[in-house]
Amino acid sequence: MFRNQYDTDVTTWSPAGRLHQVEYAMEAVKQGSATVGAQSKNYAVLATLLRTQSELSSTTNKLFKIDDHVGIAMSGLTADGRLLSKFMRNECINHNFVYESPIQVGRLVLEVADKAQVNTHRSWKRPYGVGLLVAGYDKTGAHIYQTCPSGNYYEYRAIAIGARSQAAKTYLERTFETFPEAGLEELVMHTLKALKETLTSEDELSIKNCSIGIVGKDQKFEVVEGEKLQIYMDKLKEEDTAGEGEQEQGEAMETGATEGQTETAPMES
Repeated sequence: MFRNQYDTDVTTWSPAGRLHQVEYAMEAVKQGSATVGAQSKNYAVLATLLRTQSELSSTTNKLFKIDDHVGIAMSGLTADGRLLSKFMRNECINHNFVYESPIQVGRLVLEVADKAQVNTHRSWKRPYGVGLLVAGYDKTGAHIYQTCPSGNYYEYRAIAIGARSQAAKTYLERTFETFPEAGLEELVMHTLKALKETLTSEDELSIKNCSIGIVGKDQKFEVVEGEKLQIYMDKLKEEDTAGEGEQEQGEAMETGATEGQTETAPMES
């Protein structure tokens, strides 16, 4: 009600106690391309869905390496995400120069969240319209963090953001208890399966529309895309084929049991 009277700048509160420009920024994250993150004891994996503006354009990169031990995936306005990635790289370089050691992932995320929060109480600024999933590995282990345009940040075992992300969250909620002991390959397959849940029935996950980022113990952050992804796509298709075969076999057994019961049923006099 009368929203246009209270969204001219970010410091104007509505009568309901809401900051509409912050909500607009969070809506931009919800409409961005889907991004999934998951972590085990030794690894953290990010998977992003790549979109194109048209059939004539190339895909927009959503994965960025920040340092050898940390990388990000974004959902929302890519321009804002690139600005924040530059800020994060500078923070990593400065910390390494002063302390001669890599910055802890939690501290880096806190600095990003503080930077985003400042934009929510300056009338001449606007909130960043991007959400980040930060994957990193430091002396405390592997981590997955999410940052919001509001300045909030959270740590997760597994999380998904972006368009149709609820379907991916449902898959992760069913399987996340197995993640702590999972190996790298198993963790990558889980993130790809979760990402696949965000697709419509007409679309198909392929090496052309997704990319993954991997970091972990004795594993520097690496972006895997293109032909390097083919091995995971082949395994995904094999598992889907095996699952369909088991389902058909189960349906056939149920049908046979039902027919057998019908044939042996006594006739009523």
